[in-house]
Amino acid sequence: MEIVFLLIPVSLLLIGLILWVLMWAVRDGQYDDLEGPARRILLDEEKVVGDGQKKAGKELPAKELCRIPE
Repeated sequence: MEIVFLLIPVSLLLIGLILWVLMWAVRDGQYDDLEGPARRILLDEEKVVGDGQKKAGKELPAKELCRIPE
């Protein structure tokens, strides 16, 4: 029964810490754009080659993208 007197304050501190981290993340803008990073990974990034010229990433033909291994 004595452990309850220790666990209640520890759990209240833990809840307070979690709420503080959540409020910090909301104020800092961590949840502003939820879909941007998920869509950005699908886009081809331009790579810088040699003397500053930009070159698109390697493109595969459509039949290579849809090929099913046998």
